[in-house]
Amino acid sequence: DVDECVEGTDSCHIDAICQNTPKSYKCICKSGYTGDGKHCKDVDECEREDNAGCVHECVNIPGNYRCTCYDGFRLAHDGHNCLDLDECSEGNGGCQQTCVNMMGSYECFCREGFFLSDNQHTCIQRPEEGMNCMNKNHGCAHICRETPKGGIACECRPGFELTKNQRDCKLTCNYGNGGCQHTCDDTDQGPKCGCHVKFLLHSDGVTCIGERHFQQHVILETFSNETCAVNNGGCDSKCHDAATGVHCSCPMGFMLQPDRKTCKDIDECRLNNGGCDHICRNTVGSFECSCKKGYKLLINERNCQDIDECSFDRTCDHLCINTPGSFQCLCNKGYTLYGLTHCGDVDECSINRGGCKFGCINTPGSYQCTCPAGCKLHWNKKDCIGSVPPRATLTCNKTGKKDSCALTCASKARFQPESDSSYTVSCGTPVLRQGGQHRAANSSQQCLETVAAPIKQKASFKIKDAKCHLHPRAKGKQDEAGKAGVQGEQGQRDAHPIPKGQVLMVTLCAGGAAPCSDCQVAFVNLKCDSSKKGKGRRARNSSSKEVTRITLEFEAEIKPEETTASCNLHCLRQKVEKKLKSAIKALKKSINQERFLLRFAGMEYEVARKLSVAPERQESCGPGQQRLGTKCVSCSQGTYYHGQTEQCVPCPSGTYQEKEGQLSCDLCPRSDAFGPVGATNITGCTGQCPPGQHSADGFKPCQPCPRGSYQPEVGRALCFPCGGGLTTRHEGALTFQDCDTKVQCSPGHYYNTSVHRCIRCAVGTYQPDFRQNYCIACPGNTTTDFDGSTSVSQCKNRQCGGELGEYTGYIESPNYPGNYPANIECTWNINPPPKRKILIVVPEIFLPSEDECGDVLVMRKNSSPSSITTYETCQTYERPIAFTARSRKLWINFKTSEANSARGFQIPYVTYDEDYEQLVEDIVRDGRLYASENHQEILKDKKLIKAFFDVLAHPQNYFKYTEKHKEMLPRSFIKLLRSKVSSFLRPYK
Repeated sequence: DVDECVEGTDSCHIDAICQNTPKSYKCICKSGYTGDGKHCKDVDECEREDNAGCVHECVNIPGNYRCTCYDGFRLAHDGHNCLDLDECSEGNGGCQQTCVNMMGSYECFCREGFFLSDNQHTCIQRPEEGMNCMNKNHGCAHICRETPKGGIACECRPGFELTKNQRDCKLTCNYGNGGCQHTCDDTDQGPKCGCHVKFLLHSDGVTCIGERHFQQHVILETFSNETCAVNNGGCDSKCHDAATGVHCSCPMGFMLQPDRKTCKDIDECRLNNGGCDHICRNTVGSFECSCKKGYKLLINERNCQDIDECSFDRTCDHLCINTPGSFQCLCNKGYTLYGLTHCGDVDECSINRGGCKFGCINTPGSYQCTCPAGCKLHWNKKDCIGSVPPRATLTCNKTGKKDSCALTCASKARFQPESDSSYTVSCGTPVLRQGGQHRAANSSQQCLETVAAPIKQKASFKIKDAKCHLHPRAKGKQDEAGKAGVQGEQGQRDAHPIPKGQVLMVTLCAGGAAPCSDCQVAFVNLKCDSSKKGKGRRARNSSSKEVTRITLEFEAEIKPEETTASCNLHCLRQKVEKKLKSAIKALKKSINQERFLLRFAGMEYEVARKLSVAPERQESCGPGQQRLGTKCVSCSQGTYYHGQTEQCVPCPSGTYQEKEGQLSCDLCPRSDAFGPVGATNITGCTGQCPPGQHSADGFKPCQPCPRGSYQPEVGRALCFPCGGGLTTRHEGALTFQDCDTKVQCSPGHYYNTSVHRCIRCAVGTYQPDFRQNYCIACPGNTTTDFDGSTSVSQCKNRQCGGELGEYTGYIESPNYPGNYPANIECTWNINPPPKRKILIVVPEIFLPSEDECGDVLVMRKNSSPSSITTYETCQTYERPIAFTARSRKLWINFKTSEANSARGFQIPYVTYDEDYEQLVEDIVRDGRLYASENHQEILKDKKLIKAFFDVLAHPQNYFKYTEKHKEMLPRSFIKLLRSKVSSFLRPYK
């Protein structure tokens, strides 16, 4: 037998379910549709005589219907009945004094001595004496108007009619449904109330109560005049025959009235807010608790718990902080927040060119200043200077039978452990390789026209039967080295030297070592790496032995000013190269003789440990770390590792350390021992020029910025000119705002010093402040809808659309949860696997209604306007709705105009096995799914909607949630699903 339903060869209508039979198949129209299965037509339930069970209004939708209520009413739990809305319970109904709730409406009243104003909410004090409408006895029931001749004319509020006496007002069905719960008919005597089928009119003449089943009994003479057999004994609800006559009682949630017959609903919310934490809403015979936004109702259906939005996926791009009823997104350094939850890279180069003197290159999360050829970057990383002192100096001397080389590192020593058997040590800063796009200043810098490239040498050495392990030299050898005069630049030999410099020191034996006196080494990088020997004949016999490889990279400077008539630049370069090669040759000998040491902050370190030497004690953490409890923790910023004590020590005055796990501290540009202990960056160095001042090195003594210039930062070597011939009112100006511009630019503009006009910020930029000379680029890949933007909130991500997942996913408006951009069109496609169909939940959607449907979301089979449409809207709906797609595939399109914008939507979907279609349709079409506010919140909660989807896609998982995860779903929701899932999975039980 061929399964036509699976192969898709059936001729069933799109709104029909195909069922395979032994020899053929049959088509059955879905619930809500009628026909022979090959032709299905939507049933308009609202045309039924009973109005589809809706007591007020019925709205037909494809395959279903929805009941709505008149103003002043709300939908009951059953999704059909309408109950009075107590307007007085919220904000006193807006009444200044007394609010009285009525069926379908409410009225404001004033205390004695006051009368209601024309707005029907506020109260005006009534004077003892007065003329016309101000007189307390003017006689109008509602509104009093003074006539031109000095008399008065009475008017009624909307929904009321003036009676024949021209004073009183008669209620009509146009106001609050005439005070009727269900139906209202206008008569000469006033509104006449009626009830929908299955309801009966209460004795109060306005309320409708559930249908009663009456039985006709023969009235026996022995019965008293009152019996439950006749008209239910006159009882509203339950009736019991007693010896003294009938006894009436009321169901839970109702109270028997003094007439002993009538039952009146108890407003549980009036007593202790019904026991609800937040909001209590009275219902007929019961009440319902709900929570404020950002909270969820617990399974006891009374208490509210904060929703931890940070526990959801995709809440924030970077850091999420949960707060009571809300949350806050924060971004990493170098990034800024947009669209409420997203982080985009800040283009610092667009903000006053990053403060760079020459060029600026933006990088993810940071930026870098560049300098022209012949100039080097100042220590403040922004200014450009002609030359800087070398970071390292390599000196080789020959004494007796031993040669020694010392590489002195003035500052910027870095230790980086990479693994248990490898690490890197560097000294100085390599020459900046300029590349990529960068923004350069128009002003020229006085630097050398030609700059000599540094000499680069790379050498590799091996140490046999040893493993890379940087460790302090034995104490006896430390003392011996101290007596021999091997020391750092600072000349300290005590146990706790001030680490003002670091020495990379090599002691050599005699023989073949040529001196390299005063080689200006700008950068050194040493890498130590150990690995198992795996090649050659010996590997078979000594498989456990290791070889350590030390790789050294040098960059030595060439100073063009040192050229002479007898030795030009080429000659000078050859000389330095020869010296450097000789030094490297000497280094190789020292390494072979195992006399290679590193020195940090007066401590000597051996680069590797011989395998024959016993390893250090287990509790030792190694360089750059100290033990805290059972853990090894890197030395923090502002500290360095002292090898002798194996502790992290604060950086002394005059030094700083901005990296973790270092063996020394960096010198402040000024080498005086002032400033705080434990400085974490260069700003901790004292003596820097304050904003509005400058000096050659950025340190005191400083000069104020001359008129016509400004400087907003500390430690700068220059001031920025205002440009365009502009001046400042005084010396020492701090910002461009101190420049006397010809016009004052408002936010969204920048001042152009060439034309002396305010120019609107271009699309993709913004400016929130007055009187600025630049606009800030939008973060990341965002842009603005229009030019002249004033806030980063106007920067929006325009990316959207694409192929969506086969099983589950989200349809999300661009820039969500921020406002979506203008003039954009997004297209998504959902193409489920065979035998799967699509279920969609719209928790809420925000589209501005005031722009005449300029922003539209549509879901249909394909891009053809005539294809089958599942959903289309251009309005805001905060009540959730769930529905199944009317086609196997979905083409989803979102198009916006330029008029308005709003938050948009994040719509989850799931695909389910078509064998479960009847169950899924039964659940999503049940009005009880949406009637309760607590059920609505389930469809808005990201975790609960995931559980709901799990049940719909795999109905057997329902039992997992009811047994193991009871805390996730409210009892009423579980009860709603229980009968449907159980009857579907166990139809014969």
